[in-house]
Amino acid sequence: MSKLNIPMVDLKGQYQTLKQEIDNGIQDVLNATSFILGPNVQALEKEVADYCGVKHAIGVASGTDALHLALLAAGIGPGDEVITTPFTFIATAEAIAYVGAKPVFVDIHPDTFNIDASLIEAAITDKTKAVLPVHMFGQSADMDSIADICKKHKLKIIEDCAQSFGAEYAGKKSGAYGDLGCFSFFPSKNLGCYGDGGMVITNDDAMAENVRMYRNHGSKVRYYHSCIGYNSRLDEMQAVILRVKLKRIDEYNTNRYNNAQAYTSKLKGSTITAPFEDGKGSHVYHQYTIMSDKRDAIHQALTDRGIASAVYYPVPLHRQEVFAEDYKDISLPNAEAVSEKVVSLPMFPELRREQIEQIMETVLSAI
Repeated sequence: MSKLNIPMVDLKGQYQTLKQEIDNGIQDVLNATSFILGPNVQALEKEVADYCGVKHAIGVASGTDALHLALLAAGIGPGDEVITTPFTFIATAEAIAYVGAKPVFVDIHPDTFNIDASLIEAAITDKTKAVLPVHMFGQSADMDSIADICKKHKLKIIEDCAQSFGAEYAGKKSGAYGDLGCFSFFPSKNLGCYGDGGMVITNDDAMAENVRMYRNHGSKVRYYHSCIGYNSRLDEMQAVILRVKLKRIDEYNTNRYNNAQAYTSKLKGSTITAPFEDGKGSHVYHQYTIMSDKRDAIHQALTDRGIASAVYYPVPLHRQEVFAEDYKDISLPNAEAVSEKVVSLPMFPELRREQIEQIMETVLSAI
């Protein structure tokens, strides 16, 4: 088979279709010389709030900062516990540790890869203050069940929506179901900028004010500081890029979904497990992640043919070196088993059917 060049995400190709609008917007920023918390950040915040159906959206410097500041705004601190998933990027647990709280890992559902809501209640203690579900690969966690548990135990819900911008659950956009929703605009996300960026959304006025204060050195009024804050402001130029892409996010997510269905149709009758949709909401396929006992062979076959692939995630958080000693006595069998079988295939809105055919031909040849 011939050598190909198919990336995980084609940022260069997408940029070419948006080039004039993005370049003009960035030039306008340069001409205006309003670089920090300028009009584009303010406009983007309103546009995201409107899109998500919430009162407040606050731009911050990264998705990690979004989680960190959301936890602070929710009053989570030293001695507290936050229940979350071990099958996610480390930023989810890092943010909990930043505020002095302890991540309490609960196993995942083996089909959706999201936190198993049926296991949450058993993990609650008198130190538990919040549940932090991650909407893995673009599909929302079981938010109805999580909300029922949190209401019963008076816990906050902080949603990690780094991979799920535009996904829906029970008629609400991702991030709008809990007390706070946290987004990453890392370049590879389904809504991504050209650097780091993030956002927190909420309907709570007080928590929104807290996030705004924490992102800007603990200041509500310039040069007057109410608390020790952080320098975590979304860049004006990144806001320009995000505003251009936000107009097209539904189109992009539809294309991702259609690409996922094209992938899945090719897997019928094979030993490979395609992504599972639970039917409770819309999946935006930030990643198209398959499972196979031949994962390593598939990964190598794709590499040999010049097709990108990635393993998200090879080591669950409770087995990472940084956390291993603290969690050496716990076993989370689903997360551990899934991490040995998953591999993600190229996924971006501009992916062509010809490329999907070539990718699946290579995947199936490896099993």
